[in-house]
Amino acid sequence: MHKRMLIQAATALVALQFFAVPVFAAGSGGSTETTTQCKKGEVWDKKKKKCVAPQEGMLDDDSIYDAGHDLAMAGRYDEAIAVLSLAANKQDPRILNYLGYSHRHSGRVTVGLGYYEEALRIDPNYTLVREYLGEAHLQIGDLAGAQQQLAEIEKRTGKGSREYGMLAEQIDHFMRS
Repeated sequence: MHKRMLIQAATALVALQFFAVPVFAAGSGGSTETTTQCKKGEVWDKKKKKCVAPQEGMLDDDSIYDAGHDLAMAGRYDEAIAVLSLAANKQDPRILNYLGYSHRHSGRVTVGLGYYEEALRIDPNYTLVREYLGEAHLQIGDLAGAQQQLAEIEKRTGKGSREYGMLAEQIDHFMRS
């Protein structure tokens, strides 16, 4: 299974390298080199200070996370999945979170739910995962599941946190629709 995922990621990266369109990150509070300078299928290598085609073991997991996060926030979900799948630590909750986010936004909500649940199994206090998990529950019409995640966020950070506010707003919108 792991080998098949790597082959799929590598195939996707090769195919994506033929499209050279720079995209700016949306919603991340700023753009980074991966989304502003690198062609599709490439990520910013902090050490080399240039865009490179990612390969397993070539980048550290922090660079993989940064690139995957930026690609996901820019709406380049399949690229984000391909990059995040190269992480050495497959149990990093940050990596799992953005794999879940990217799958969910690509229409694979059930796959996304699995990644979110795995991230929370490792770090139950990761409230950003809980926010995204709540949003996923709303996508499948599970209001109770979303409200449960909201309560978990409140228990951990209170009502003043960004994650609480974002999920509460999504729940309110869902209930008005």
